[in-house]
Amino acid sequence: MQQDTEFELFRDNYRRFLKEFVTPHYEQWEEDGLIPRQLWNQLGENGFLCVDVPEEYGGYGAPIHYSLMLVQETAQAGFTSLAVAIGGQNELVSPYIQNLGSEEQKQYWLPKMVTGEVVTAIAMTEANAGSDLQAIRTQAILNDDHYLVDGSKTFISNGIHADLIVLVAKTNPEARAKGISLLLVDATLEGVEKGRSLKKIGLHAQDTAELFFDQVKVPKNQRLGEEGQGFAYLMQELPRERLSISMMALGSILGAIELTSDYVQQRKAFGQPLSHMQNTRFVLANTQIKAKAAQAFVDQCAEQYSRDALSVSHVAALKCFITDTQCDVIDQLLQLFGGYGYMQEYPISRFFVDARVQKIYGGTNEIMKEIVAREMLGK
Repeated sequence: MQQDTEFELFRDNYRRFLKEFVTPHYEQWEEDGLIPRQLWNQLGENGFLCVDVPEEYGGYGAPIHYSLMLVQETAQAGFTSLAVAIGGQNELVSPYIQNLGSEEQKQYWLPKMVTGEVVTAIAMTEANAGSDLQAIRTQAILNDDHYLVDGSKTFISNGIHADLIVLVAKTNPEARAKGISLLLVDATLEGVEKGRSLKKIGLHAQDTAELFFDQVKVPKNQRLGEEGQGFAYLMQELPRERLSISMMALGSILGAIELTSDYVQQRKAFGQPLSHMQNTRFVLANTQIKAKAAQAFVDQCAEQYSRDALSVSHVAALKCFITDTQCDVIDQLLQLFGGYGYMQEYPISRFFVDARVQKIYGGTNEIMKEIVAREMLGK
């Protein structure tokens, strides 16, 4: 009971943070196409970054559900661009460094990530290599005490603000999966260039960029884990990313239902509130039923992850199911707004456009189905 009370206090504090530091400004950030760098410092100062990092590295050592709650609450409030940004720091990069980093790497980077002094990104995707990570072309060739990095990445979340980049590169260009390694690249190194902020149909405030690497000298001691094991590490850590995406999906579903429930009770048509009409009631009931199923599936996977028992195929099934559900549910809810649902000033429209990419990043849902089928059929 004490832990539940502490968790709810933490959640309430975060909701107050969103109300004070995000709600008044978010529309402008969407217009600007970028969340300001200052917000990272404010998140860190208030204790909302990398909360599961052990205390010896500046964190709280909090259970996984504390960290996942931040992603869900942010998405539920309608701030999915920020949810993606926080997820990138807390749920992607932080676990890589915690689980694979040397003691020196952890001592140097983790405390700065907790405070917001360092913003992080993970650079996997390339123009010709999306879900097929074995096809990447970015190279990191060992030369005495450093790697010489050449290549480019695209669709990189937190790319503009990134101070630290976890780079997926080929250290053995002749090999496929066994030629991939991970490097910690300081974004201030000579030869690192941040390209344009990419314009997207949704997630307008989310910092998404191209990254370029031209003869970048990365010290050998900044390799993350063993050389040639990068692909195995990615497979090991991707379940956490997919769990985070699923938490965003759940938050968006719940937020959109709440928004629509309020709207249909206020909006009238044919002399009565929309909420009195059978179709409206059935649509809302159907979305609530799907939300309950999604919640149960997420809770199960989060509990399995906390016991180190979440399989790749099970979280792939979750990611596919819940992001498909997210897009379907929000499409049905937007319909209840009529023409207003298509107007940008109505938040349901942002829930709608922000949802679509959920079925693409973190591994497309087609790849998720292939993972599930492979477990079923053995090949």
